[in-house]
Amino acid sequence: MPPLEVWHRIVREGDLSALDGLLAEDVVFHSPIVHTPQRGKALATLYLTGAFQVLAGEGFRYVREVVGPRDAVLEFEAPVEGIHVNGVDMIRWNERGQIVDFKVMVRPLKAIQLMHRRMAELLERMKGAGPA
Repeated sequence: MPPLEVWHRIVREGDLSALDGLLAEDVVFHSPIVHTPQRGKALATLYLTGAFQVLAGEGFRYVREVVGPRDAVLEFEAPVEGIHVNGVDMIRWNERGQIVDFKVMVRPLKAIQLMHRRMAELLERMKGAGPA
């Protein structure tokens, strides 16, 4: 299955376990709220899981896609705590169909501030929980 189809299925069904096969071991995740790129499957999974928990819900939807042979830009919208979050997921995958680079950009400023607060709280809880 093409990587973009897998990603859409993950988002639609909320089955984050499928990230393990979709993300390359050396994937790089670029967060809108963390200065440095997060390298490796474990960190990318952690951040994508957190973002999913913050953004996913009844109102999350992709509103536009620009797709190339090995990359895509997906514009999304989601209401979070009464704030309209607008952003893009910029995704690049390798010849094996695994995501090697995932960049999230968010606007407006209120949305970034909200995401920063919610993600910081969530990541602290997730990191504190440690491995199962």
